[in-house]
Amino acid sequence: MTKMTSAAPTSTQDTSWQNKAILSIAFLMATTSVGPGFLTQTAVFTNIYKIDMAFPVFASIFITFGIVMNLWRIVGISGLRIQDIANRVAPGMGYVVGILLALGAVAFNFGNVSGAALGLNVLTGVDTTWGALFTGVVGCLLFVVHNASKRMDQMARYLGLFMIVLIAYVAMTSLPPMGETLKAAVIPTDINNLLLPTLTIVGGAVGGYYTGAQRLVDVGLQGKENVGAIKKAAWAGISIAVVIRILLFLAVFGVIATGAVLETSNPAADAFRQGAGEVGYFIFGLVLFVASITSVVGNSYMAISLIKTLFPVVARNEKTWCVGFIIITSLGTVTMNMPILLLMLAGLINSIILPVVLAMVLAATRRKDIVGDYKHPMYLTVTGVLIVVVMAAASLSNISNFMTKFMG
Repeated sequence: MTKMTSAAPTSTQDTSWQNKAILSIAFLMATTSVGPGFLTQTAVFTNIYKIDMAFPVFASIFITFGIVMNLWRIVGISGLRIQDIANRVAPGMGYVVGILLALGAVAFNFGNVSGAALGLNVLTGVDTTWGALFTGVVGCLLFVVHNASKRMDQMARYLGLFMIVLIAYVAMTSLPPMGETLKAAVIPTDINNLLLPTLTIVGGAVGGYYTGAQRLVDVGLQGKENVGAIKKAAWAGISIAVVIRILLFLAVFGVIATGAVLETSNPAADAFRQGAGEVGYFIFGLVLFVASITSVVGNSYMAISLIKTLFPVVARNEKTWCVGFIIITSLGTVTMNMPILLLMLAGLINSIILPVVLAMVLAATRRKDIVGDYKHPMYLTVTGVLIVVVMAAASLSNISNFMTKFMG
């Protein structure tokens, strides 16, 4: 994507501009967070845990709230990107955070390219290797097209609505037993094994949270005077993502509840084929491909934005670095040729990085040179600290569980 910047209007009272910015950022976050990785992770884990998967989906809603509300408020009010906040909190830490997030973005892009390849496989039957190469070419072209950032913002809005309609249709046509599902969301039959799916689907969505936060700075929706608009953007993004997340689980579990077993080569697509027939299968392939391409471009922009303020050579040649990032991750995806495993692994890696990022952002709330006289709500601080502690503590056991379940 080309450099995603736009000047804010001179008056912060321009509600028309704010509303457009809020919707663009909210849909960009939602469609990037509920991308190919999240779709596949939800399908794979629902296939494994059945009705108990309702609990991770329910729990992830509260975790999403804690992450987005903390991250977006501090980034937006400070007007600083995540890596620059970390450098202010602890000199040199911005390099650690920026590089960690960039490495996480590599994992995300492996997943995004894999998702696009799976979508093309559904649409045309082409092998995922060729699909990944085609995705890389299209992603690079989008970066050199004039006004690509504006087109991607528009695509994110329309794609988000399209995705909600399609997933809602499948969910309604194969609705699972709602009473039992609601009970499992609060009291699962075996809660001990649900930490891995909970944190992995959170990790599979955080790319959208980071992208939305960085985008606040780019469009000029920043400063204490804009805290109301920042909160609205966060609430809108969370709401859209949550609706898609719940409907997706109901759609997949509704199919599985009939006794169906999902095909392991592309479980998310197979759930839609069994739930909505060949037409639904084809439409899902289209949604998966377009969502993945959107995520490839948006994630590449996000990855480079995380290091461009740290390394001047990157800032001077931003477009070239973005194209290079897509080429490297596309070739890496082709070399490994394990699309489902890569989509699952991306969520795990980013759930491990997240506590470091969130801890740095929370520490910034105590620094007047970063947030001025802004007072961060205590309930958000407490929620954020709990997320940091739980996700950090769970990281080691999650690695072991993941290796056993998917690589054993």
